Amino acid sequence: VQIARSQVENGAQIIDVNMDDAMIDSLECMKKFLLHIASEPDIARVPVMIDSSKWEIIEEGLKCVQGKCVVNSISLKEGEEAFLDKARRARRYGAAVLVMAFDEKGQADTLQKRIEICRRSYKLLTEKAGFPPEDIIFDPNVFAIATGMKEHDNYAVDYIETCKLIKAEMPLCKISGGVSNVSFSFRGNDTVREALHSVFLYHAIKAGMDMGIVNPAQLAIYEEIEPKLRTAAEDVILNRSEDAADRLLAI
Repeated sequence: VQIARSQVENGAQIIDVNMDDAMIDSLECMKKFLLHIASEPDIARVPVMIDSSKWEIIEEGLKCVQGKCVVNSISLKEGEEAFLDKARRARRYGAAVLVMAFDEKGQADTLQKRIEICRRSYKLLTEKAGFPPEDIIFDPNVFAIATGMKEHDNYAVDYIETCKLIKAEMPLCKISGGVSNVSFSFRGNDTVREALHSVFLYHAIKAGMDMGIVNPAQLAIYEEIEPKLRTAAEDVILNRSEDAADRLLAI
């Protein structure tokens, strides 16, 4: 509860609650925690995102929240029938859904795959599950860049371009992403990671990103990043030069 309260105080506009852990009764903990924070006015003033890899835990959470919440997440990983079943159940509880760019073949890791899966999911949700477009949140997958593998260098810029296409074709839908994923290859260097998160958000928001999973207390302000560090971070995010990652680490 202290963590949830501090996140709201630091600017979080949605609280993501995940109880997936082998050492606890996740279903019971999800129920207990959600009922508890409902009586905490400092926390209950923001929506809850119910986050679990197990649908039964998500559904238990849906029974406990007041007002509108977000289900995190559904995808086409198990096929269209399972996808639609979960979507209809979420709709019955009045929840919005976060849709991962993931299908029967795996996670989308290119611009083409990202937009194809988002289009397919949108069509199924609006035409077969009766979902209003404004209750659909797409997560087109934020992956780590500057890993040393050339095929990963375009991950961030492809995400940004996907945002533009989603907003052009499905303007009422929202777009989210796990911001910290982009900087995994710089683990241990908080200065660089915070700069990358801020720069990534700056460009992704301009492209249409509406929300991101991030620690609001550890987010640098774009305009206040040291100019050389900001330029190097932008070169890495937008894949503008081959030596950008080395320059970033040298600052």
